[in-house]
Amino acid sequence: MRLSILPLLAILAAPAAANTPCGGDFRAFVNTMKAEALAQGRAPATVDAFFRNVAQDQRVLRADRSQTMFRRDFTDFARSLISRNRMDNAARLGTQHAALFDRARREYGVPRGILLAFWAFETDFGAVQGDYNTRDALVTLSHDCRRPALFRPHVFAAIALQERGQFDPQRTKGAWAGEIGMVQMLPRDILERGVDGDGDGRVDLVNSVPDAILSGARMLRDLGWRAGEPWLHEIVLPDGLDWARTGLHSELTVAEWQRMGVRPRQGSLGPANMRASVLLPQGRKGPAFMVYPNFQVLFEWNRSLVYVTTAAYFATRIEGAPVFDPGAPDPSLSPEEVRALQQKLVARGHDVGGVDGILGAMTRPAVQREQARLGLPADGWPTRALLNGF
Repeated sequence: MRLSILPLLAILAAPAAANTPCGGDFRAFVNTMKAEALAQGRAPATVDAFFRNVAQDQRVLRADRSQTMFRRDFTDFARSLISRNRMDNAARLGTQHAALFDRARREYGVPRGILLAFWAFETDFGAVQGDYNTRDALVTLSHDCRRPALFRPHVFAAIALQERGQFDPQRTKGAWAGEIGMVQMLPRDILERGVDGDGDGRVDLVNSVPDAILSGARMLRDLGWRAGEPWLHEIVLPDGLDWARTGLHSELTVAEWQRMGVRPRQGSLGPANMRASVLLPQGRKGPAFMVYPNFQVLFEWNRSLVYVTTAAYFATRIEGAPVFDPGAPDPSLSPEEVRALQQKLVARGHDVGGVDGILGAMTRPAVQREQARLGLPADGWPTRALLNGF
């Protein structure tokens, strides 16, 4: 993906590097990082080589602040990413690497569809891995005060990978947020979860399909993926469902949803006692999905609701599901209108995770609460009636 347009891979939370400030003079910041690397026991020659000619990359900062792709609604986003070419390539590569995907399922419990979906979206099956200098991207984002604690650990992990001969600070390139390789993993994840899938003695996510696929599978397993369990099913909803029960913040058992009239559009839902949520990406008139605990794991890979929903759905398509029913949802608000709505929600005491014009996982529950207060169907999909109602 990154195809240079999508946001950074989310990772397991990591503590900030001790006492390292952000902002200020860039060269002074680099010297502080060098001192911290030395304090961690890295060899002076290694540290000097790593930081030699490091530069602040303004392209990285612009990319970090212009993620407009995620302001699109699910149907539009899914149709833009799931092309006929990607479907055909997923089928071809799934067959070509069948033994590898069988191994990933056997050893890590992650199915072929999920791995192919991320491989497709992250880099178009390895074709577009990014042209940003990874060292410069990570140091730039560590210096920037927006999310420094997220990136600092990856600078030091990259130094560790350099010591192993798996990272060249001058030549290693990837996505703007520091991800490397076919499935776009950050250095600390490569260091801790990288798998030598082809047995050549090194982890190479840029050139080795086995290394990339098995490393991605291991990462998902470590993040909590449950072997043999579903992640998403398209569903058909009854008229008059209690819309306030829908959304990722609300869970019932599959059996309870079925008693309320929810049924699969095709196939069977998960086990009756499995807890699940009903996700309405575009409200009660649009597509509808039942999502399970494995769906939640995908947010540890990427925090965007529209991206995760699209990747999870694409994985089901690869596994044989039909094209989703788009329904006839109410028109989406513009990014400017979503931003205005978020400002109103914040003024009423709701935490929307930031006024950014993106209808994300924190804005939707706030929307539902306001819909309920105003006597509107509480399906989490904001309309102009809601925007103008308070």
